[in-house]
Amino acid sequence: MNDDQTKRVQADDTLVSILEAIQDNGGATASEIADIVGVSKSTAYRHLTTLHDHRLVTKQNGTYDLGLRFLDLGGYAREQHTVFGDIKPTLKNIAEETGEFVGFLVEEDGLGVYLHTEMGNKGVQNDVRIGRHVHLHQSAAGKAILGSLPEQRVEEIIDEHGLPAKTSETVTDRDVFQEELATIRERGYAYARGDHTEGLWAVGVPVHDRSDQVAGGILVAGPTHRMQGEWFEQGLPEYLKGTVKEFELNLSFS
Repeated sequence: MNDDQTKRVQADDTLVSILEAIQDNGGATASEIADIVGVSKSTAYRHLTTLHDHRLVTKQNGTYDLGLRFLDLGGYAREQHTVFGDIKPTLKNIAEETGEFVGFLVEEDGLGVYLHTEMGNKGVQNDVRIGRHVHLHQSAAGKAILGSLPEQRVEEIIDEHGLPAKTSETVTDRDVFQEELATIRERGYAYARGDHTEGLWAVGVPVHDRSDQVAGGILVAGPTHRMQGEWFEQGLPEYLKGTVKEFELNLSFS
């Protein structure tokens, strides 16, 4: 047993498992949660009572669901990000210009987290939501972030999280992915051709903060029949690189 494991609090692990069970099942009863988590109903009920007292879960007709207090907590965490407040108008402009779905992704503990999204007038619905965690190698924005991180940090992320497949197009071979990252570093943008969602292709570029540290990545995603040809291969990447460079210049002098 390593030091991190000895420092863990089992009750906290159970609490988090309960919250995840509620989220994964779209709400659940105490009995259902106990079965999912593998604890007694009385233990589940005690945890749920504590969560309810702190307004972290709601209860209606015996079914527990996540409370809106998480929105307050998540909103606070999102506002602490170095460029979040500044970049929102840029994301909106990109969505208006391209008509597609636009997402802003950041890296936290080796995974990608969506902090903001905008939907253009032609944008297609997908499973991305604010706070959604994804593996960086499955996302165009995530690849762009990885391409801007030190190689040692990239190796640490892959060692910890691996390169799991989301679709048949996801790159799962370490050597192949490292070759792709080398290309991303050279040209300054990344592609995802159905890596996360079949039929949805995207271009991603990194975003840097005032200290020139990678702060996140922007992606524009759309259906394959629109994401093709010169627009996808050259026009969109160059437009995104130029737009982000303008944002970074304005940020550095603000």
